[in-house]
Amino acid sequence: MNTHPFRPFFLPVLLASLGLTMTDRVTAQTLTILHVFTASPNTNSSGSVTNSDGANPDGALVLSGNALYGTASQGGSGGNGTVFKVNTDGTSFTNLYTFTPSPPPGYGNSDGANPEAGLVLSGNTLYGAADTRGVHQSGTLFALNTNGTSFTNLYSFTATSGSPNYANSDGEDPDAGLLLSGNTLYGTTYNGGVFGGGAVFKVNTNGTSFLNLHSFAAISYYPNNTNSDGGNPSSVLVLSGNTLYGTTDSGGTNGNGTVFRVNTDSTGFTNLHIFTANSNSPYSNSDGALPEAGLILSGDTLYGTAVRGGSGNNGTVFSINTNGTGFTTLHSFAAGGYDSISGSETNSDGANPYAGLLLSGNTLFGTTGAGGSSGSGAVFEINTNGTGFTTLYYFTPLSAPYYNAGTNADGALPRGSLILSGNTLYGTTVYGGSSGNGTVFALSVPLPSLEITSAGSQIVLSWPTNATGFALQSTTNLTSGSWSNVTSGIATIGSNYVYTNTPSGTSGFFRLKQ
Repeated sequence: MNTHPFRPFFLPVLLASLGLTMTDRVTAQTLTILHVFTASPNTNSSGSVTNSDGANPDGALVLSGNALYGTASQGGSGGNGTVFKVNTDGTSFTNLYTFTPSPPPGYGNSDGANPEAGLVLSGNTLYGAADTRGVHQSGTLFALNTNGTSFTNLYSFTATSGSPNYANSDGEDPDAGLLLSGNTLYGTTYNGGVFGGGAVFKVNTNGTSFLNLHSFAAISYYPNNTNSDGGNPSSVLVLSGNTLYGTTDSGGTNGNGTVFRVNTDSTGFTNLHIFTANSNSPYSNSDGALPEAGLILSGDTLYGTAVRGGSGNNGTVFSINTNGTGFTTLHSFAAGGYDSISGSETNSDGANPYAGLLLSGNTLFGTTGAGGSSGSGAVFEINTNGTGFTTLYYFTPLSAPYYNAGTNADGALPRGSLILSGNTLYGTTVYGGSSGNGTVFALSVPLPSLEITSAGSQIVLSWPTNATGFALQSTTNLTSGSWSNVTSGIATIGSNYVYTNTPSGTSGFFRLKQ
């Protein structure tokens, strides 16, 4: 278990009543590189780059004990990507599985290729999706033990036909992660389905009983990628009861994507939100465009990101109720420019949030796939009410454009969602690092400050709502070692929790403890 030493805050009521303020020192964020993916100087017969450990990790990590598991979408000895694990302290990197080559003339293989999405873990079994190749070159679903044994191809998506909307019965290109509920896996495919606009599916963990829950309508690609219900879903789904929620990257009546829901029995498909049209210049709008990532659910509220649109056309963070009401743009990423060295967007706060969000308490954590002064992307946090946006880390400049294997010290252009353990965020970058093929990183979250002031005869304690996992505790006797959580009387004002206490004549002591 990843623990963090608590920071005690001791202040007698007498001192607080005199108007003194105590603020704990905030620890600066520290980014640690856990693994740098090696160079890939060679190509195989299919034209894919090869190396020993994989390259370009797009997806989110999954944590079990002190081990992180993930996928690399390229590289490995077969050039088609890998499944890996690495300890949270950066030791014991292991290639669990290397996807096999897909040589000409058919370019197919038995197991799939290019696992762009993260994994899901159940017991000692990892489940994932390979975006391309397989027997029919439409992608696969797979299972693998955490020790690297017993790789199983659970499902191979069928071949597609027709143009411009290549269609089939079940979907093509599953480039989003899977959702596991009981013995059922739920997912999406970016293309394919009955009309070629992508699909939502479910399948048992043993590969049986595949069912297409919804096929998105054919997309009119020119001029605006429109259709009736959305298209090209690349999002991980979220489940509440018997209802699945997700996003589509394009389609809808404005061509900028949608938020949707559908029941697990394939009934009740509904568009909850259709992203609005962009203005002609600078292609901005009020709510965002092209949501590639999945949603997270808290109560009756869904939170998500859009890659483009918003006031600066660099994407948004948004919330929406599960019944489709109350859509709110929580943050619009600032407009920016183009950096010729990095080959990506630059601005003040980050740009293009390809990844989904992480929710802890009232704080959302996320990454941007570009932006910042160097264009290498950022890690950010924001409160669920839209206040307190903070950039926690900017990735450093690249030596050359990312598509020309530009290198740096820490990685660049993160596209996978973050995970949190204790006060440490873990994630991946697609590019950068010393070989230009991406990194696995850990980033410490800053410790909160507890401020104690007086207001007349009362004591007022406040601390930020992004104090993830911290509880306010009190005691009247420091030597007893007995502390109690303060469970009532805590209000939320702006971006702070506030607790007001009336002195009773007995000294009191307070602390935040994680």
